[in-house]
Amino acid sequence: MSTATDLLADHFERIRETVRQTTGGLTPEQLTHRVDAESNTIAWLIWHLTRVQDDHIADVMGAEQIWATKGWADAFGLPFDASATGYGQTPDEVAAVQGVTAEELIGYHEDVAARTLDYVRGLSDDDLARIVDENWVPPVTLAVRLVSVIGDDLQHVGQAGFIRGIVERR
Repeated sequence: MSTATDLLADHFERIRETVRQTTGGLTPEQLTHRVDAESNTIAWLIWHLTRVQDDHIADVMGAEQIWATKGWADAFGLPFDASATGYGQTPDEVAAVQGVTAEELIGYHEDVAARTLDYVRGLSDDDLARIVDENWVPPVTLAVRLVSVIGDDLQHVGQAGFIRGIVERR
């Protein structure tokens, strides 16, 4: 890898591959298995990590979210506001992510990942210093925002993988 943007793209590609591996082949029942009454499900975790990536990348691009523009909100049919990303949701809201297939979760993630990768690969290292959020001290740069999304996505896909292991051993 020769640039910081190459490194960021590599991370987003690894997330994409791990989402496919973690989600692929699971039934809707397996996707919604809960380790306990208040835990997250694989379906919710993959939906959430993809919604956050979609939201944050659309924001830094000044674009609309794929969730709305490609019809994924309608396809998933979730009982949430279209702007919901899962942040701060209750256990009951987590449980509401039902009836979603592995193919839908992967399809939505593929659309978001493709746009993310196109965007990141088009950046220069100098672009990464651009301030994207002045609500923090210090203000958040594009580099920090992208690393934040990567960190969040990796944590959640890892959690989903852990749950998959439990489901497969049942």
